[in-house]
Parts: sequence; structure tokens; C-alpha cells
Amino acid sequence: MNTNVLGVINLIHESDEMESLTAGRCTASVPFGSRYRLIDFVLSGMVNSGITKVAVFAHTKFRSLMDHLGSGKSWDLNHRQGGLFVLPPVTDDINEVRRGDLFHFFQNRDYFTRSSLDYVVITRSHMVCNIDFEPVLAQHKATGADITLVCKEQTELFGGMARKVEVNGQGRVTAMQDHYGRMQSDLVSMEMYIMRKDLLLELVETSLAQGQDHLVRHAIMTRLDELHVQSYLYGGYLGVVNTISSYYQNSMQLLRPDIYRKLFFEPGALYTKVKDEPPARYAEGAMTSNSLIANGCIIEGTVVNSILFRGVHVRKGAVVRNSIVMQNGVIGEDSSVDHVILDKDVFIIPERDIRGTDLSPFLAMKRKVI
Repeated sequence: MNTNVLGVINLIHESDEMESLTAGRCTASVPFGSRYRLIDFVLSGMVNSGITKVAVFAHTKFRSLMDHLGSGKSWDLNHRQGGLFVLPPVTDDINEVRRGDLFHFFQNRDYFTRSSLDYVVITRSHMVCNIDFEPVLAQHKATGADITLVCKEQTELFGGMARKVEVNGQGRVTAMQDHYGRMQSDLVSMEMYIMRKDLLLELVETSLAQGQDHLVRHAIMTRLDELHVQSYLYGGYLGVVNTISSYYQNSMQLLRPDIYRKLFFEPGALYTKVKDEPPARYAEGAMTSNSLIANGCIIEGTVVNSILFRGVHVRKGAVVRNSIVMQNGVIGEDSSVDHVILDKDVFIIPERDIRGTDLSPFLAMKRKVI
């Protein structure tokens, strides 16, 4: 890909209905898929597309995010020309932190102005997909659009929240509406926008001068008659993960081999922070079926239709079904969990029976004994 593109992962006021999963972390750093974080998907897509300069506009609760991203080494961004930049708010003033992304872009405008690159791709972190931005940029140039918006035709969002989009016969966006609107459309916005850098800076300054604060809601949605916003239809797998229900249901989709292959290997590999762990160990009498089990796990009991992160210990006689157990979780002897999400370092004492449902899984916060 022509690397004439800046990458921006915008975490300012990102949609978040994930309850205790984001009590101490931002949406971008929520663990997903046995060893990844949500931000890994769009960040890997940028890297695989040849984008070598990426800024993450952090907002709140970003300590774990910065620990995960580090220098960008795991994405090969630490030594390339450009690199990875994490840009938190420039002030601790609560009134300014609460302002929209246009204000934060303006405060960090030197990131844009110091670069000689001409285009910018702006994304969110809660869209789980494996996208190649090269054909998106090619279409953007071919159509002469001011902005290209990546969209997906999808009727089932598994509880996720997304903007709805309407287009005309030429694919030009004619209407957009937030998830709580009444628009009847199967076309959803993936919150991925490509435009020229100078247009972005113009929108930032003009919109702020008019008292507007948000890039999409104010600078783009109110100017659909003035700007040529073209849709790009994405054909790969998409999971919109910004609610507890969508987190659980999209996680369970990973247990389908066809979806797992599409998401993690097509069109490129997915990258995450490297952690050296021994292989999972299965004791005599352990049983597993249709599950993702990360390195470092110890399985002495039964695991069925579940996702286990690194270092999970399922003790003798314990049964884990239809559940997600994050890093270093322990399921005590003869305990049973079904339709449960356990955050990091949760300990289930022996002989407990905990159950949830598909739409309302039981959720336990990290570092908790149950």
C-alpha cells in the first residue's frame, strides 16, 4: 500500500456499555479472543495495510492500554519511520477532558501538521474485524470523494450498538443516524473514515469555531449535503463489541472455525503483545471440547464451548461451559460455571454453581473471590 496515510485510532467518547469490564480500563484494552485486546484488530489492520505512523487518541482509563501497546514493538511500529504514538488529553481539567474529539484533535494538531503524509484514516477500537485499507484508499481516490466511510451490510449485531447508514444508487451516503434512531437500514457504519489530512484540519477548525465538538455527529453528519461522503462495502467478518451482550456473543462466534479463520488470518495475521508462556497443560482425566485455550492454562477438569485466557487453572472436578475466563482465573474443585464472564484474577471457590444466559451472562469483576 502507498504509505501516504496517517493512522488515527480515536478513543474519545467511544461507545461503552460494558459495565464492570470497563470499570478500570477503556474499551480498547478489553481482553478478547483468549489472548488479544480489542484495539489489536484495527491496529493490526493498519500495520498489514502498510500504515507505519499511528496515533492512539486516548481519553480516560488508559493505563492498561499504554501497558499493552508499549513502544509498538509487537506491531513492528517501534523502529519503522513513523511509529506508534499514544496521545492522552493534554490537560487534567475535567471540563476540557469531557469535550469531544474535535477539541482533542485541535490540541494535538502538531501530530498532523508535522507530517508530510496526505491522507488520514480515523477509526474506533470496538469494531472487531480484519480489514485491508488498501482497497478503501484506492476507491477513495477513484471516486474523488471528500470522505470515504467503511460500511457493512449486516442485520445481526449480536447486541452491539452502531450507526445506521443510507446510500443512494452510486453509494454516496445520504443519511446517517445514531444507534438509538429509527432508521430502517441494514447498512451499518464501521466508524472508519478516510479523508485528506487538510480536509480533516479544516473540519476541526471550522466546526470548533461554530461551537461544534464531535467529528462524526457534527462535522460530518450535518454536512452530508456539502461533503461527498462515499460508502465502501466491507465483505469480511464484523463484530460490534461495545455492550456486555455483544462482547459475549461475538466471543462465542470465535468458536466457529470458519469465523475464526476469517477474523484471525484473512487478509493478514493479527498481532498482540507478546507474552512468553508455557503450553497449556492437560492433567489425566481432563476433558475439553470446542474451546479456545491459551498458553499457560492448566486443565484438570472439563471445558466445553468456552474461551480461556492465559494462565487459567480449571481444577479437578470443575466444569466450565459456554463461558469466558480471563487471565489467571481459577475455577475451584467441583465448581461449575455456565454462561459466565470472569475478569482477570477471579477465583471461584470450590463447589460453587454459577449460571447466566446468552443475553445476560453472569459477570464477575477482576480480583474477586466468589
